[in-house]
Amino acid sequence: MLFPQSSHRAYSPTDRLLINADHALRTLFGRSPTTERRNPAAALKEGEIGDDQRRLVGRLMRINHTGEVCAQALYQGQALTAKLPETRQRMERSAQEESDHLAWCAERLTELGSHQSLLNPLWYAGSFAMGAAAGLVGDRWSLGFVVETERQVESHLDDHLEQIPARDEKSRAILEQMKADEIRHAQIAKSAGGADLPAPIRAAMKLTSRIMTRTVYWI
Repeated sequence: MLFPQSSHRAYSPTDRLLINADHALRTLFGRSPTTERRNPAAALKEGEIGDDQRRLVGRLMRINHTGEVCAQALYQGQALTAKLPETRQRMERSAQEESDHLAWCAERLTELGSHQSLLNPLWYAGSFAMGAAAGLVGDRWSLGFVVETERQVESHLDDHLEQIPARDEKSRAILEQMKADEIRHAQIAKSAGGADLPAPIRAAMKLTSRIMTRTVYWI
């Protein structure tokens, strides 16, 4: 469970481990706390698309859903090891907004008759470890990790928006709002002091993302 930024209670390391375990279970098998923003596709009608297009969109939205599972894990891992309270609060708030994306993608998958990736627990564990490691290195680098992650996600969403049929306004509305949020999250992390990551780390992140997307496309 996530806690509001206004909370002044001090949590012990054990408390935070239990909170993160609870959040992991909610992310993978339930529903994480959201900001209660309305699904941007809620008022739109289902577009008429062929079966092949529906399968394609289902696979793309499954990738986006897994991407949001990874985002939850990254932010939770970073929040667990962040040095400064204000950095931890930024991570928790961003994670909560990413929960909106997770819920929207899950709803769209159901509407498309598709399914979530069976490998989500694996990707969550790996992403949590990466986030925790980034937090241990230092807040500047942890925030820089957020900046680079959001930039790569933005590029990834642009690619999907090009592939989704024009008639599928529901999927497009979700991805466009997600893109706007990712851009804002990157700006917030950068303005908070996020450092530019070395090129080898950026390349490794892109490779990991490529492996994830190609795997989740099918599984």
